[in-house]
Amino acid sequence: MRLTPWGPGRDFLVLQDRINRLFSDSYGREQDEGLMNQGTWAPPVDIYQNGNHEIVLRAELPGMNREDIQVTINENTLTIKGEKKLTEDVKDDSVQRLERYYGTFSRSFSLPPNVDTSKLTAEYQDGVLTIRIPLREESKPRQIEVRSAA
Repeated sequence: MRLTPWGPGRDFLVLQDRINRLFSDSYGREQDEGLMNQGTWAPPVDIYQNGNHEIVLRAELPGMNREDIQVTINENTLTIKGEKKLTEDVKDDSVQRLERYYGTFSRSFSLPPNVDTSKLTAEYQDGVLTIRIPLREESKPRQIEVRSAA
């Protein structure tokens, strides 16, 4: 009898494989059908306020071209759309495993009323889309001088 050393990572891989098969069977997909046929995905996004001057939104969009990304604003809703394409040298019949997401995506975010959407800027560098939305001047905190009454 041969003993196999135990490792916690192995159990997680077995569990992940079982879950993948469960969802694959539930939705009628074949085992070898990859993610490229799913059609949609949602890139991870961080949103934070930079000091008291602007709201910054950063979306991870690795492997995309700037031309394939659209940023629109309608009233107080910011929408990011795009398509991450599979490289041309990969053929459907040659795929053994795809773990990265491909296809179209769309994310929409409600903006607070205190932002100045006319000064919104968007920059794409190193696979990260950075959108900066400045706060309106009247909504920024300001120091009020206290004078003596006498």
